[in-house]
Amino acid sequence: MLGYTLQRSLNAAKVDCRVIPPNRVERLGSQRIKTDTRDAILIARMLKNHEGESIYVPTADDEAARDFLRCREDLRIELHKTKQQLLKFLLRSGFIYDSGKKPWTKAHREWMANLKFGHELQKETYTNYYCQLVEFENRIERMEAKIVEVADSEAYRERVSYLRCFKGIDYITALAFVCEIGDFRRFGSAASFMAYLGLVPSEKSSGSKRRQGGITKTGNTHLRRLLVESSWHYRYRGPASAALQARRTGVDENIITYADKALHRLQGKFAHLLFKGKSSKTAVTAVARELAGFIWGSMVGLYS
Repeated sequence: MLGYTLQRSLNAAKVDCRVIPPNRVERLGSQRIKTDTRDAILIARMLKNHEGESIYVPTADDEAARDFLRCREDLRIELHKTKQQLLKFLLRSGFIYDSGKKPWTKAHREWMANLKFGHELQKETYTNYYCQLVEFENRIERMEAKIVEVADSEAYRERVSYLRCFKGIDYITALAFVCEIGDFRRFGSAASFMAYLGLVPSEKSSGSKRRQGGITKTGNTHLRRLLVESSWHYRYRGPASAALQARRTGVDENIITYADKALHRLQGKFAHLLFKGKSSKTAVTAVARELAGFIWGSMVGLYS
């Protein structure tokens, strides 16, 4: 993948260029030979027949912000991996923290700092793991401060403030949606936006029978994961918290009313699905699907 550099260069040279993903290029099942020549002929025929819809090409600023957010996500994965490696090393060394307490609290870190190792190399191993952990935490903290700075810039401030009115959504998730999606109006409906995020049920129906399965998990994996994380905040009923009310300061009352509508509906939906015997994971996925619809509505102006 060359990114969008080539497309932007061609457009700057007044050459029409469309980016068509491979999964939108239709191929016959009987075709077992794939060459550059055959691909060129296939794409030429698609263009001649006005087929092959181009994907959305983000602006250079959006792409840069998106890459920065994904870099933070990669660091979080590495941080989690380092924590697991350190805990397993301590377990192998015979150090077991009280199972009734959670790890990585202040008390847990103080416990680790007072450990006495029987071998010098064990102490060195612990020090290297812990220093790497602290380095990742510091880097993530600096990146998150930069994300807040970018989100408060003129280019993103208004749209980010709208999304931050929803429970469970703050700077990181809001900026991710704004940068990854760009123009929300390219989705004709909330349902199409839900489908893009892979949150709609899969289906294999034939005749009079209709069979639906789990969600399709197509589209943008990064946004779907962020949305599911945000949806866990709707597990319990309750009014907007003090922190959420502070995020809503200075925002249009119409969007606040719209976000409150989402709050009450999604909390009720989670409770209703649990009452029907659904698992919490199934319920939170259903909440994430509807939350996606509310996000789309707030970005296209349906709140007014």
